[in-house]
Amino acid sequence: MAARTSSRVSARERLLTAADELFYGEGVQTVGIDRVIEHAGVAKASLYNTFGSKEGLVCAYLELRFERRKEHITRALTRFRTPREQLLGVFDALGEAFTDPGYNGCAFARATSEADEDSTVRKVADGYREWLRGLFAELAAEAGFADPDTIARQFMLLYDGAGQSAKMDHDPSAATTARGAAAVLLDASPLRPAGAA
Repeated sequence: MAARTSSRVSARERLLTAADELFYGEGVQTVGIDRVIEHAGVAKASLYNTFGSKEGLVCAYLELRFERRKEHITRALTRFRTPREQLLGVFDALGEAFTDPGYNGCAFARATSEADEDSTVRKVADGYREWLRGLFAELAAEAGFADPDTIARQFMLLYDGAGQSAKMDHDPSAATTARGAAAVLLDASPLRPAGAA
């Protein structure tokens, strides 16, 4: 009889799945480590051997969320032909998240709301935000705008505001509204002079 180890889910994967469900659904501070362990169906030693601490598990959970969000946005942007369309398309990808019945706001904002400034949790969240801001700036530069960094900062405000509105106002159309405001900003933003680097 062949062993069925290939179909078994590792303790690491079970812990991450449990953390994702519980931390995102109820909050990082609200959910104790014993609850995650029980939900995952693993021994306490598995958590400490794999992640070292609750903070280590929270960081791994946020890294998983970051990778999923990055993949989702990157995949969504393949539907658009130009950098300008891709800039606006980020809001389409965001809107897809809002229509998920389990949408519970920004996982990074929620996890860092009570985290210390120098915590590793905040560093993971900062990495996500740097990536997103960098994506906006890169696309704005490719689209030929004179000040891509300003556009990136403006788009971050629209992105964050849409997320808050979708969660607090139960408004899944917030991404569409933010996309419209983003288009107005782009229309008003100066382009780089022809031939400028």
